[in-house]
Amino acid sequence: MKSVFFSAAFAVSTLVSAAALQAQQAVTYLFPGPDFLPAFAPFQLAKGKGYFEEAGLDVTFRVGKGGADVATQVAVGNADLGGGIGDTPIVVRPNGLDVKGVALLGGHGLTQLAWRKDSGIGGPEAFKGKRIGVLSYQDTTYYNLLGALASVGLTKDDVQIQSVGPGGVIQLTIAGELDGMSGVPEWIAAVEAAGVEMEQVPVETIFPAMAQAIIASDRTIAEKPEMVGSFVNAVLRAIRDIEADPAKAAADYVGFVPQHAGKEAEVEAILREYATKVYPAQEGLPLGGFDPERLTAVQTFYVDHGIVQTAVPVEDLYTNEFVR
Repeated sequence: MKSVFFSAAFAVSTLVSAAALQAQQAVTYLFPGPDFLPAFAPFQLAKGKGYFEEAGLDVTFRVGKGGADVATQVAVGNADLGGGIGDTPIVVRPNGLDVKGVALLGGHGLTQLAWRKDSGIGGPEAFKGKRIGVLSYQDTTYYNLLGALASVGLTKDDVQIQSVGPGGVIQLTIAGELDGMSGVPEWIAAVEAAGVEMEQVPVETIFPAMAQAIIASDRTIAEKPEMVGSFVNAVLRAIRDIEADPAKAAADYVGFVPQHAGKEAEVEAILREYATKVYPAQEGLPLGGFDPERLTAVQTFYVDHGIVQTAVPVEDLYTNEFVR
C-alpha cells in the first residue's frame, strides 16, 4: 500500500514540476560583450540564485557586438531584451530603432577613461595622437569616448581609436600597444593585475554619462509588460545583493561563472568598485530609475557636438514603469 501511495505522490509531483516548467516564460537576453565579464554579474547572480526562475522566467543569455548591435537585434525582435548604456536609445532611436531603457543599473556612469601611467597622458585632453582602445565602434562606450573627446575640443580624427574587443583592450594595453582605453572597471583591474600602473577618470566627471541599461523594444514593452517587469526586478534584486555584501556576491558569482575560478579576491575588488562607484542610485530616484533631465543633457550634448544628428522626445528614450 505504501508503494502505491508513493507512486501516486511521485506522479503528482512530476506533473506539478512539469506544469511549473511549462509555466516558465522563455526570455532571450543579449549582452553587448562577453557574458562572463563582471560588469554583468547582476544578471549571472539573478540566474544562478534562481531569481529569474522565481519570477516565472526561463532566461537564455546570448552575446552581441556592442550596445548599438544589441539595440538593433532587440528592435527587430531577435532578442526580447538586451544591454547597453543609458544613452544607447539616444544614439539608435533617431535611426528608426524603436527601443528605450527600462532600467538603469546605477546612478553613476559605467564608462571609465584610463591610460598607462607611463604614456605621458595626464587626462583626456592629452589623448590627441594616442592609441585608445574600445570594445567596438558599435558599442555605446565608444560614443561615450566621443563625448568625452568633444568636451575637451577633440574629435575621433585626433585620436587613434582602435576597436579590438575586451580581451584585446586588456592585452594590448598590458603590452604597451595601446596607450589607454574607454572601458569598464574590470578591464582596468585586469591590466593593473598584470603589473601595469594605470590612471583613470570616470567619463561622468566630463559629461553626464550613465550606467548600464536594460533595453526593450516598444513592441515588447506593450505586449509583454509583466515579463519586462519581472526581469528588471530580478536583476535589481541581484544588484542589492552586491551592494549589501560584495564578498558573498563575488563568491556566488565565481561559483556560477567558472571562467573566474580562483579569482575570488579580484572579482570581489571589482564588485566593490561597482557597489560604491556605479550602482548607488541617483539622488531622488529609486535604483533602476532614469532621470529625464540627465537624458536631456546627454542628448543635447550629443546633438550639439554632431555625435548624433537628431534629437527625439525624451519620453521616448526611457520608462520607469517597471522599477519598484
